Amino acid sequence: MDKIVINGKRRLSGEISVQGAKNSVLPILVATLLVNGVSVIHNCPCLSDVDATVKILEYLGCTVKREGHTVIIDSSDVNRFDVPDNLMREMRSSIVFLGGILGRMGKAELSAPGGCEIGLRPIDLHLTAMEQFGATIDSSGGAVLCNASEGLHGAHINLSFPSVGATENIILAAVLAEGTTTITNAAREPEICDLADFLNRCGAKIHGAGDGTVTVEGVKKLHGTEHTVIPDRIVASTYMIAAAMTGGRLCLKDVIPSHIGPVFSPLREAGCDITVSGRWICLEAPRRLRRIKMIRTMPYPGFPTDVQAQIMALTTVAEGTSVIVENIFESRFKHIGEFLRFGAKISAEGRMAVVEGVKELHPAFVKATDLRGGIAMVLEGLCAEGETTVSDIYHIDRGYEEPENVFSFLGADVKRMTDNERKEVKPEEIILS
Repeated sequence: MDKIVINGKRRLSGEISVQGAKNSVLPILVATLLVNGVSVIHNCPCLSDVDATVKILEYLGCTVKREGHTVIIDSSDVNRFDVPDNLMREMRSSIVFLGGILGRMGKAELSAPGGCEIGLRPIDLHLTAMEQFGATIDSSGGAVLCNASEGLHGAHINLSFPSVGATENIILAAVLAEGTTTITNAAREPEICDLADFLNRCGAKIHGAGDGTVTVEGVKKLHGTEHTVIPDRIVASTYMIAAAMTGGRLCLKDVIPSHIGPVFSPLREAGCDITVSGRWICLEAPRRLRRIKMIRTMPYPGFPTDVQAQIMALTTVAEGTSVIVENIFESRFKHIGEFLRFGAKISAEGRMAVVEGVKELHPAFVKATDLRGGIAMVLEGLCAEGETTVSDIYHIDRGYEEPENVFSFLGADVKRMTDNERKEVKPEEIILS
């Protein structure tokens, strides 16, 4: 099993582009099921979650071809409505196939999704919405069978929580449904807008994506198109935090700064200088970071839960005491136990963690607990003097494309170890797309 080995205490500096957004490309790939023809998706990152999505598309009858960071999907011959348990378990967001398959086939059979164990992700919002479209639900056999033998019809759906996955599933089911669907208290994340942009290019009629109310007018069919996935705001935030923790200077190009805005404020509070120009962001860190008084994770445009572990890593080396409140997932502090191995000082109760910054971290052998917690352990290793090993990095590979290469390009000493041998990285050979 692969590991990442870090020799810390090296300042990160340089200029990079950011991969396509994982949380955008997955629902977009699912949306290609609704298309009558060929879809071409550019800026598609090479991630294990993308690989899992492609496996499901192929199982359902799609023809999929990958050319670098472009994925070409021909969904003309989709002929299945079920997803096997082993494929569903490969990623946490696989439930988004519910709306896509139901919208295309009129029925869908899925088991529970897998992925990171960061807390319960109940699918009742998804199922209740499908019932409002006219589908019947049977979950008596261990799997969920949704059937809309008479077709789907538009509905007014009021979400009790602005769930990203539920909003995506509703949009996917609504685009080919008869009539108009209105979603109130919809998720506002940029990835929702990206999904809507792709579907609208295909002939859908979606209005208000990115606002609290989204309206979808059903159409008879969708046609193929080309689409470029937005940059990954979580990955961009991660590399900015890595630069801040190492006292470095980082410029990100071809990003959308407004998507990362919620992360700017705590980084500036920590003493970082951030400048924005067009699609560029540059960060310069101080010699010693200051505490961040209070961070609360919230739905977009609040501080993202997917950056909570990384910003906690930053506070472990900041001067003073910081407080972090996790409002989205109830089990998203699992990385704290591993952080303590570095000599971090953290106490947690319920959804609140209090972090007392230390001057020095020491190297450790740790295991990635989940995707974002795993990459945060790499950030801790970047600050620790000596050799840190992070194992179980299959979690990290779900959302970060070759992070060891990116960190090495920026001046870190980071290697991937495969079969007890270290894969040497030559920064001059790296091409960052």
